[in-house]
Parts: sequence; C-alpha cells; structure tokens
Amino acid sequence: MNQFLRIFLLFCLVAHANAQNKPLSNRIASYTIDVVLDADKKTLKGRETLVWKNTSTDHISELQFHLYLNAFKDKNSTFMKESGGQLRGDILDGSKPFNLGSINIESMQVRNGETLTKKIQFIQPDDLNEKDQTVISVPLSKPLHPNESITLDINFKAKLPQIFARTGFADNYFLVGQWFPKIGVYEPAGMRYATKGQWNCHQFHANTEFYADFGTYKVSMTVPKDFQVAATGIFQSESPYDNNTKTITYLAEDVHDFAWTASPRFVISERQWKHVKIKAVMQPEHGASTERYFQAAITALTYFEKNLGKYPHTVLSLIDPPMNGAGSGGMEYPTFITCGTAWGLPKGLKFPEIVTVHEFGHQYFQGMLANNEFEESFLDEGFNQYYEGRIMDENYTPGSQVNFLGFTINDMETSRISYVTLKDPKITEVYRNAWQYPKGTYSVMTYTKTATWLKTLENMIGRSTMDEVMQTYFIRWRFKHPCVKDFIAVANEIIPKRTGNRFGADMNWYFEQVLYKAPVLDYAVKSIKVTDGNQGSSEFTIERLGDMILPTEISVQFADGKQELISWNGEEKSKIYRFNKEISSVKVDPQNKLLLDLNFNNNSKAIDPSTLAFKKYTMKIMFWIQNMMQWMAGLA
Repeated sequence: MNQFLRIFLLFCLVAHANAQNKPLSNRIASYTIDVVLDADKKTLKGRETLVWKNTSTDHISELQFHLYLNAFKDKNSTFMKESGGQLRGDILDGSKPFNLGSINIESMQVRNGETLTKKIQFIQPDDLNEKDQTVISVPLSKPLHPNESITLDINFKAKLPQIFARTGFADNYFLVGQWFPKIGVYEPAGMRYATKGQWNCHQFHANTEFYADFGTYKVSMTVPKDFQVAATGIFQSESPYDNNTKTITYLAEDVHDFAWTASPRFVISERQWKHVKIKAVMQPEHGASTERYFQAAITALTYFEKNLGKYPHTVLSLIDPPMNGAGSGGMEYPTFITCGTAWGLPKGLKFPEIVTVHEFGHQYFQGMLANNEFEESFLDEGFNQYYEGRIMDENYTPGSQVNFLGFTINDMETSRISYVTLKDPKITEVYRNAWQYPKGTYSVMTYTKTATWLKTLENMIGRSTMDEVMQTYFIRWRFKHPCVKDFIAVANEIIPKRTGNRFGADMNWYFEQVLYKAPVLDYAVKSIKVTDGNQGSSEFTIERLGDMILPTEISVQFADGKQELISWNGEEKSKIYRFNKEISSVKVDPQNKLLLDLNFNNNSKAIDPSTLAFKKYTMKIMFWIQNMMQWMAGLA
C-alpha cells in the first residue's frame, strides 16, 4: 500500500469517526445530576450541575426554571385548580399530605461566582395565580454575553406525589418524571414567533406537557439495593454500598429530558432490533404482554425508519406500570416510554399495541422535533396520532383497535368519530395554547381532530405526496424546535409541485380552515328527481350544509348501469345537476376521502332507498360502538 493511499484511508477513518461523534443537536442545556431516592419517605435529594449556553445575540440578565413537581404541592396550584385534582381517571387526594408532591431548591450558585439562592422568586407568566410555584425567575448580577456559558450548582429536595399526571409512586413502584429544576427555553428574535429575545417558560397546566432545549444528561441514581432501575439513555455503571443501597448511572446525549423508574418487582428482558436494544421492564403479573410490547415497538421502529428517518438512539425502554400506578402509563420521554396493559387481556383488544406504537411515535415528534407542547400541542400529539392510525391500520387489521366477538374497530375511525361526535364541533379552533382550550376539548383538538385533518389531507393529495411532505418536514427540522408555520411552509413547497397546482398555488386555504378557524364540513345529497318532459330525464341536488369548503367528487349511478364522476369545488351552498337519462343513485365523496365530514350518512341517496338503507344503519351502529369504545379508552 503506497503512502498516499494510507493517508487517504486514515483521512476517511478520521472523517467517519468525527461524523459518528458529531452532536445531533445544539446541546444548549446539559445536566449532571446525583440523586438519592428514599423509598420509604418517597423523597428525592439531588445535586445538579447545569451548563447552559446563551446561543442568542442578547445579553441575558435573568434565568427561568420549571419546578414541575410544585403543581402537586396543594390545591392552590394552577394545575390543581384547572384539573380539580383529577386527571386521566386518577384522583390526587390532597387531604392526605403524604399523597402530595413538591420540589424545593435549597441552594443555587454560579460556579466560582455569586450565590443566587436568595434571588429566586416565583413568577406566573400565564395567569394571575400568585400561589402557583411551578416557575421561578433568577436574576443575574452579571449578564450572560452571547455565546457565553454559565455553570450552576443546585441542591434540591423533592417529594414525589402518589402517582398522578404521569409521575410519582405507587407502593414501591416509582416513575420519576419532571423531577428536577429544569431551565426554560430562551427564544431569540426570529426563533418560532419571537419578535425579541424572551424566555419561554410556562406554568404547569392540567392540559400542557413540555418544552425544553437539547443537551446531555449524566444522572446517577442511588436506590435501595434490591431495586432495579431503567432510565433515559445508556446504562454506564452500577456501584453497590454497605448500607444496602447502590448507585446506577445513565448517560443520554441529544435529548431534552430525563426520566427514570425504580422498583424491586421488575422483570426485565431485552430484544435487539438492528442498532437498537429494546428493554421491556415488566410487572410480574403482566408477563404475557411482554412479547406484545416487543412486537409493537419493532413494528413502530420499522415503520418510522422507512417513512420518516432513522431512530438515532441505540436504546429504547418500555416501562410497564402496575395497576395501582396506571396513571404513569402512556407517557413519553427520550428513549423511554411507559406502556399499559392488564392481566388476561385478549389479543383482540389491542391496547398494549396502541399505547406502545403511540408512545414510541413521540420519539420522533416530541423527542426529535421537540416543538413547544405548551403552545402547539397538536404538532406533537396530533401528528403522532395520525401515524398511530397509519401504523395500526396497516399492521393490525382487521380491527386494528378491537377485534373481539365479531366486532372490529380500526384506529383512524375512532379518531374521526371522537371529532364528529362533539356536541359542538365549532367550539374552538385547533391552533391555540393548550391550557386555553374550552373544557373537554383539549384531547379532541390536539389528538383526534388533528389526526383527522392530516388523514383528510393525505386522501386529497395522495400518500406519496403526503410522505414527501412529512419526511421533508422531519429531516429539515429535527432537533430544531419547529412551529406550525414551518410545517405549512414545507407543505406549500411540496404539494403544488407534486400536484400541478391542482389545489392552488399554496395550501393556506386548507390550513386556514382546519387550524386557524373552526368551520365544519357536511356535504349532502338533498334529493334525486326523475323529471317530466324529456324521456328519462332526471336531476339531483347537492348541498353544503357546513361552512368548510373542500374540493371533492360526486359519483352518479344511472339506471342503465353506467357511472359518471363529477368534480365539485364545494363552494356552492346548493347545486342542481341535470341529465337526459334516469339516475339510480348519487354519492358525494364516494371514497370517503374527506374524513372531516360530520355525517357520512347524508352523502348518498338512491331512487330505491333499500339499496342503501342497510349500509346506513350498519354505519350508525358501528359509529355508536366506536364512540363507546373511545369513551372507555379515555377512562384508561
């Protein structure tokens, strides 16, 4: 081998190694935390070192932090006032202090600099509730300059609540989420919607999740010796001590959060999929669901890798909560998701698969795109719900949610039904702060209506175009905190190019209706008439009963067996079509592409109604069953 070739090969190896080690994110906020769990008192004692970098051009003289656990401190927090102490079927009994949760910063100091402890003050950026203590402001005597980093040493104590809002304890099971002082996001001018540099650090609300910058986390958890631990990131080491405790350390890179779980009862097994080690952390009584979790996770990994991009991490933990800790199920953290099952659950009830697929999908939308879930929750939950429907319906049919005793229910159907059966579908637009949705509408707007309008968009523009939109959006914006205007820009770039301007120069007219306003769609065939005069002549009348306008087609079936497909822009409130031959039946949107349509039953009429009656009543029965199942699922 000549010298030039050796140098070239060495250069290639070094370049490859550098590419492998290059951070995926900007790593603005990085944490080193040592925490001790007192399993009897349900408390945490922690030492936290935070390194935070000012990536803006601003001189920053204040820091803001989330103290999420103070949402469970008493009945006076904004979270408790909004939730009434009830969430996802769980009740937090505030009359028993041991059930409550809280966090207190004992000291905060700039490394080799000023002590900040006495400067800490609670602020309420979202409401006038002075008793809410979930956000703090920390003034700095010396402003932080552009591209300068600050290192803070923080000591804190926390009391975990009885399992509530996805965190806490149930006997000796602990799911520890949102448990440490966590810095907010500083948004410089031009980022998302910021017109000037500002902290984005909202209070913890009953209907809000999270928003944080990417970084690295090295967390050492000291727990009782007989406990097993699973956490965000990659296991590093385990050190036993003489006092019947041990310290377990995990490292996670390019993540924006860290959660962990501990219990003496876990049964842990592993499965390898390509570059990912999947760990199932099970309750002993739920062992029969282990393989179901594994297969659902592999199905989701395969689907997302094919349709969006490669999962960048090498680990994934599937946490199975006990029945008395079910309130911690169905939640997502980087590389770490909580699932849900029950003893003896039939395979035809696919709830373990649904939860696993859904929560894994958050690894892409919440984990990598990491939008602001306080302000644009639908960008995570709704987009993920859309993919849940795709994955479940394409891999678990017939009956991708339920296939039991002859009944089959598919996933995307239930998303649609939860929206169209709203008492008032016009009650609110999708685009608004998550804590400001009218009561009872957060889950529909954020999850199911968004999934429904995304699926409607796919049906209109075609799967291949939709896939290009979604993949471009994901690849362009992963690890960069996009907002909805970034998604719309991608859609407006790709859809006209792929569809030949069939829907116009851009899709703003569509997003205006499904995001920023709340019109409803309801197309109907009002009547069919065989008219006098010309032999065999006939007509039908089509109606737009709602105020949403989407282009569609009308299928006309004639008595002679022939069929005609008519394009309709949907703009007229009422329109008559006439023919010189006899019509037998008419259907608007014959392929049911427009899932936003509130009532499919009035989309068709026939001269001989018996040909359609059975289908209509069957559909009504199925809608009732689906609605009941959706309601039951909401209690889980």
